[in-house]
Amino acid sequence: MFIQTEATPNPATLKFIPGRDVLAEGTADFRSKSDASDSPLATRLFSIEGVDGVFFGSDFISVTKGDIEWQHLKPMVLGAIMEHYMSGEPITDEEDSNDSAAGSYDPEDEATVATIKELLETRVRPAVAQDGGDITFSGFRKGVVYLHMRGACSGCPSSTATLRNGIENLLKHFCPDVQSVEPV
Repeated sequence: MFIQTEATPNPATLKFIPGRDVLAEGTADFRSKSDASDSPLATRLFSIEGVDGVFFGSDFISVTKGDIEWQHLKPMVLGAIMEHYMSGEPITDEEDSNDSAAGSYDPEDEATVATIKELLETRVRPAVAQDGGDITFSGFRKGVVYLHMRGACSGCPSSTATLRNGIENLLKHFCPDVQSVEPV
């Protein structure tokens, strides 16, 4: 098994591409070992000292580290991923993803929210998946769109620029009701 690795804009996160499906649908984000109890692979990765976060996309695994340097951590992560795939265990015990629910918003804003979700799904999420992360809709209130940063996007130094210069401008262009975008 050959696993490719790619750097992400977040220096604390590396993207691992096993060349096999990871999740059939959606994404799964684990921020702690206790969050990972439903995922044999995430549990295995969290057993490595220095792993602070695990994120699964359709065909990649993003791992976020703490204070340990990647040169020490990367071989252990690669080994854990290979061992997992060779074991035949499922990626997660759940059906697929742990994506967020529908989000909160006023029913009067249904049309605006539908447009926001469509833009996120078709334009934003595929782009940030290339960088090992995900951005999901969390809510819309009084002109403010609330988005949940996941995977490599969570804690990324460039995430504020991505929100302000990219996503906010895109949403404002297509949805005049959008005034700003905020992370949750």
